[in-house]
Amino acid sequence: MPGNPSPIGTVTRGTTGHNRLRRVDRWIATLPVLRRTDDPLVADVGYGASPTTTLELRDRLARVRSDVEVTGIEIEPSRVALANAGTRDGVTFQLGGFETPTPGGRRPAVIRAFNVLRQYDESAVVGSWRIMQDRLQPDGQLVEGTCNEVGRVASWVTLDREAPHTFTVALRLAGLDVPSIVAERLPKALIHRNVPGERVHGFLRDLDLAWAVAAPLGTYGPRQRWIAAVRGMRDRGWPVAHGVARWRLGELSVPWSAVAPA
Repeated sequence: MPGNPSPIGTVTRGTTGHNRLRRVDRWIATLPVLRRTDDPLVADVGYGASPTTTLELRDRLARVRSDVEVTGIEIEPSRVALANAGTRDGVTFQLGGFETPTPGGRRPAVIRAFNVLRQYDESAVVGSWRIMQDRLQPDGQLVEGTCNEVGRVASWVTLDREAPHTFTVALRLAGLDVPSIVAERLPKALIHRNVPGERVHGFLRDLDLAWAVAAPLGTYGPRQRWIAAVRGMRDRGWPVAHGVARWRLGELSVPWSAVAPA
C-alpha cells in the first residue's frame, strides 16, 4: 500500500447513527464501477464512533454486488478496536485516514468519505481529495459529502481519479419547507461559497424559486412537486442530470462545473 505509515488526518467527533447515510448509499449502489470491477472493494473513510454505517453500507451494496467487500477506516484507534471486537463476513476495519489503507494494499473501486471534511478547513479539501483519488482503481469513484444527523438532508460530490464530476442534493421530500435547507449541509468545498456571486448560491436560489412555483403540484404529493421543480431548474438552464427515476427519490444532480467555486 502506498502512502505514509502514519494516518493522514485528525480525529473528528465521530457522530453516527442507524440509517444516517442511506441516501448516499443508494447513490453508490448505482455507480457503474461497482458492477464492472473485478475487485469490488469499497472503503469507508471516517466511519465514526460506531461501525454502524459501514455495516449498513456493505448490506446495501451486497444487494447489487453479492461479493462486495467493505473496509471501514478510522483514525482513532479505540474506534477501530471497538469495530474489530465483532466479526462480519465481507467487512474489515483498519486504522488510517485519507491515505485509505486496505487489506493487501488493494485499490478501492469506491471510497465513501462522509461527514469528515466538514470538520476541516476549506483549504484542506482539494489535498484530501487528491490523496483519496490516488488510491482509487482506474475507473474508481470517490463520494465525499455531508448530511444532517438523521440523514434527511444530504449533499455530495462524486469524483473520479482526476477531478470532481457531479454535485448531488438529496432531500426527504415529506415536510420539506425549502430545498435551500441543504445549505447547512453542503460539502466543505461549497459550504462557505453560498454567497452572492458564487454559482452554488445561484443554484440554491433558483431551486427555492422552482420549488415555490411548483407548489400547486403539492396537491399530488411532494414527489410530484419536486419533479416539477427539477424540470423547472432544467428550464432555467441548469444542466440537470438523470431523469424522473432518480428525481422522485428527492435527488438533483448537476455537473460539478455548474456549482464549483468561482
